Amino acid sequence: MVVSWKRFKDHFRNILHLDEEPWRIAAGMGLGVFISFTPFYGFHTLVALLCAFAFRLNKVATVTGAWVNLPWFAPAVYGVSLMVGELILSGGAVPPGWTDWTLRDLVATSQSYFQAQSVKEGVYTLVQLTFAISKPLVVGTTVLGALAGAIAYLLTLEGVREVRRLKALKMRKGGRGEESR
Repeated sequence: MVVSWKRFKDHFRNILHLDEEPWRIAAGMGLGVFISFTPFYGFHTLVALLCAFAFRLNKVATVTGAWVNLPWFAPAVYGVSLMVGELILSGGAVPPGWTDWTLRDLVATSQSYFQAQSVKEGVYTLVQLTFAISKPLVVGTTVLGALAGAIAYLLTLEGVREVRRLKALKMRKGGRGEESR
């Protein structure tokens, strides 16, 4: 299944018209957006379905929310999440070297990881790097995911209510038009 921005927008429009309690639709969307920020990339849909089932939320809304972090957004989302996590864990101090880094420095640093003398040394280096970034990444994705999920909840709740208000208004106007004939 290919996930695209157009497909996401179509799903979101359909969600606004679901016949379910607005808070359940909005809660599903908010939870899905939170899940989309988690570092479990590739498992977001599965996690969203399991959580929607466990919390008895709308599955369509939850899965659609989990698709917010599309592949072309993921590097930016995880990069910013890593920086936010580092800032939180360091007490707001900018880690040394962040201010002077260029793309060339990043490439030079990453090349050293790929030029390991042996597979064992390379795996050890990769494990060290993974542990070094996992804590700030989890903290950052949790904070940003919670913020984005709360915003998604509020926007979806208002969207569902507005669609229902407009639908009721249209039905009232349509009903009056038939009476005057």
